[in-house]
Amino acid sequence: MSSTVVLTSNTSWYLYNFRRSTITALVQQGCRVVCISPLDDYSPRLVSELGAQHIALPLEGKSVGPLRELRSLVFIHRTLGRLAPEYVFNFTVKMNIYGGLVCALRGIPFANNVSGLGTAFIHDSWLFSQVRRVYGLVNRRARHLFFQNEEDLSVFHDSGLLGETSVTLLPGSGVDLKRFQATPMPEVPPVTFLMIARLLGDKGVREYAAAASMLKKQGVDAHCLLLGQLGVSNRTAITADEVEAWQAEGVLEYLGETDDVRPFIRESHVLVLPSYREGMPRTVLEAAAMGRPAIVTDVPGCRHAIEPEVTGWLCEVRNVESLAEQMRRVVEMGASELQRAGDAARKHMEERFSEDLVVQAYLNCLSRET
Repeated sequence: MSSTVVLTSNTSWYLYNFRRSTITALVQQGCRVVCISPLDDYSPRLVSELGAQHIALPLEGKSVGPLRELRSLVFIHRTLGRLAPEYVFNFTVKMNIYGGLVCALRGIPFANNVSGLGTAFIHDSWLFSQVRRVYGLVNRRARHLFFQNEEDLSVFHDSGLLGETSVTLLPGSGVDLKRFQATPMPEVPPVTFLMIARLLGDKGVREYAAAASMLKKQGVDAHCLLLGQLGVSNRTAITADEVEAWQAEGVLEYLGETDDVRPFIRESHVLVLPSYREGMPRTVLEAAAMGRPAIVTDVPGCRHAIEPEVTGWLCEVRNVESLAEQMRRVVEMGASELQRAGDAARKHMEERFSEDLVVQAYLNCLSRET
């Protein structure tokens, strides 16, 4: 296979952390792989570690200014015209729309990956309604669409955002079961909770901090950790001042960001993700592969990543009291009960979430065009 394949995203961080195996597989197939994404710390690693090429995209995730957005569109149009790729895989909402629109105009085969509905679906306004309308127009021109849970697929179908485009339902971005191996639980007490996410309001970070504060005031013996990127370009981004206040209060410990979450998962007992909506949360899958259960919100994506009361527990979305109650339940469990949930989580990953299934789905798209 000798062809140019492009992957687009609103961050290089996303491509490196979530699409690493797909990029590697494409390179091993003999493809010239070009990643188009904004310049960040992970951009050079796409080149040096994965063997891809990188083109820096002028794009701001939270921007809605027409001139900036037009600049991004023109850049994508010129770049794809110069590259003339055989196939384009778009990831994240903004690039699904912008990359897909350019591909449709230029007649380039492309696939959009719907890894959650994003801000345009969580919030409602005239602007976001127009975003959804354009999203539907683009999706009808795609060769293929990938979804990560049935509820997101139903939303797109019921909203008329699919057309006749072929669809595949994937287990998220999958998880590398060799890299994320089961490890023994740390000794208890205290029970250690870990939230791994970009620091966004829509991820439920504020609810996590408030629940940790509630547990502290109730004298519950728990250690709450927060790991993830601060200063994200997004309309719901958490500020550095908020994080500093939480740490000063002593309710949680902020660990910064990392390109290897395994040491932090290894030292925790339970992952927490009180997100407002997800496609299929990779952090929950990675923690489960290492034998860690999770507390997640009862929303699309999150509830699909666990087996309730077996590999994890559900709480109500945007409800601090509900989250705190589930965290308290976990603290009151015995070590053996926690270990059983962790063992079940690993088994669940082995049976349903191997990333080999995901990588093969993308290779199948390309093989149909060559």
